[in-house]
Amino acid sequence: MPPLSIPGIVRVTTLKILGVTFTNGLSASNHIREIITNCAQTLHALRVLRCHGLPGDAVQTVYRATVVAKFTACCAWSGFISASNRKRVDAFLRHSKRCGFCPPDLPPFNDLIEAQEDQLLSTINHKPQHLLHYLIPPPSAASQSYDLRHRAHKRSLPDRAGHLMDSNFISLIIFKDMY
Repeated sequence: MPPLSIPGIVRVTTLKILGVTFTNGLSASNHIREIITNCAQTLHALRVLRCHGLPGDAVQTVYRATVVAKFTACCAWSGFISASNRKRVDAFLRHSKRCGFCPPDLPPFNDLIEAQEDQLLSTINHKPQHLLHYLIPPPSAASQSYDLRHRAHKRSLPDRAGHLMDSNFISLIIFKDMY
């Protein structure tokens, strides 16, 4: 049961934090919908630029710099993106390929996100001054004492604390590719 409302303060079901829209259930579906709508408007602008003589490779470069960048910025909170929303993004990317805006070799959304996650983990792991560095667990004593199979990191594995923590970026990348 939610707490009693305070007079003069309106209760909302969505909140935009640092440009990311979350619902009261910590779903990112509204944000994905906003990104797709915004990117559809960008496609219209690219269509106009192409009609005014912008070459195809330049259109694809602008597409990567605008549309793909918006989708790959989702990597930090990708654990909150549902499978249906991932399919919606993939459908948008396929439509962009058919229209010639997107390079045909662009990987699916999940692969784009995984590449960004790996890059962000590497940056966090190797730069102690990174803002998120203090959030990653300390190095594992086992990785220093034993010859274990290769992992993307040599960090200890935290205790699993539930669904919301499993969707957290740090938890996702620490437990990624465990098997």
